Amino acid sequence: MIIIKTLEEIEKMKKAGEILAKTHLELRKFIHPGVSTAEIDQVAENFIRSHGAIPAQIGYKDYPYATCTSVNDEICHGFPLKEIILKEGDLVTVDMVVLLDGYMADSAWSYGVGQVSKEVADLMAATKKSLYLGIEQARVGNRIGDIGHAIQSYVEPLGYSVVRDFIGHGIGKDMHEDPQVPHYGRPGRGPRIMEGMVFTIEPMINTGAWMSKLDSNGWTARTVDGSLSCQYEHTLAVTADGPIILTDQSLWSEDDSDA
Repeated sequence: MIIIKTLEEIEKMKKAGEILAKTHLELRKFIHPGVSTAEIDQVAENFIRSHGAIPAQIGYKDYPYATCTSVNDEICHGFPLKEIILKEGDLVTVDMVVLLDGYMADSAWSYGVGQVSKEVADLMAATKKSLYLGIEQARVGNRIGDIGHAIQSYVEPLGYSVVRDFIGHGIGKDMHEDPQVPHYGRPGRGPRIMEGMVFTIEPMINTGAWMSKLDSNGWTARTVDGSLSCQYEHTLAVTADGPIILTDQSLWSEDDSDA
């Protein structure tokens, strides 16, 4: 069942989204060659808690960390560990959920570590653009399938693939609600988009095949062929005037060139 949010609920989620966006801005300054993904996780958790919020991923289905930190061929749900040291040219995605006053916001962002290759830079640019193309379709009267079609029809002609195994989702008091939001598919299909819906769009785009495989930890998903994977994610609310991004970093950044 899709839960329509009130303006008051959306405002609460926006406040959670503000803390989440500011956390990513902190990480943007912190991530560099030589840091471990465990250190990234600690910075994020400390920042979230210092602003009166809760890192909601801790304890979700026994997940033990505040963030997911996925490096290079890891698609999502990478464990932040002290032995994973970022090196020059790596691609790392940090995904987290913030809980504030009973409501959640969810956002993932990808970071190039130091100077990255053209392959990494191009993948990051295409993935980010596909996210905003999907968000543009989140309008009253459209259908969920229009979002995935906009993403897929943009990235595939560039030679990339869209991960099918992990998709966007509704969010509110619970981390995962209806509707499910695939990042691929046919236009004009799926639930009708209505005012008051709040959900994530979070395309995971690969340089190789779209299929994934799971690590022995039962969480971390990787590309089957070792190719690079990139993800950007926002939480958004649907209004009569169009989508509002609740995790918009540019609202809080003096330099929004990467937000």
